[in-house]
Amino acid sequence: MLTALILTAALTAGPQADLRPDLGWMSGYWLSCEGGREVAETWSVPRLNLMAGTSITVRNGQVGWELSRIAPAGPEANAPFAYFAHPEGQALTVFPVIESAPNRVVFQQSAHDFPQRVIYERDGDVLNARIEGEIEGQARAIRWRFQKAELNARCPT
Repeated sequence: MLTALILTAALTAGPQADLRPDLGWMSGYWLSCEGGREVAETWSVPRLNLMAGTSITVRNGQVGWELSRIAPAGPEANAPFAYFAHPEGQALTVFPVIESAPNRVVFQQSAHDFPQRVIYERDGDVLNARIEGEIEGQARAIRWRFQKAELNARCPT
């Protein structure tokens, strides 16, 4: 009887997210030249549970930046890994990993104003990034479609 209960629980539980994902598929230099903006995002290869990231956005003669890392989340996060986002002029926000599959990862911080979710998905030489959440009760999303590029490549002028 106990074996049947364990087997039933295993079959009905569904797939479990790997909350310690190998995100090596994100590493590299990525460039987006859409929507009148140039966005360059760089991710290091994972080293001892740490990936470091930078993002630089150029739009309308202005430049913005974000420093990020994916690393152990700490005991307060309910997940072993998290995305630590530090956009220019804003406080650090920690987004624990909530879902992971080959070439896809989702981080979420429900208590944050916007965004609440950060999603990365890779398809060949394309890295799709999306932030999602609500602003004044309305669902919002911002998307980037990055192409794998040579280090420090720029968008055509």
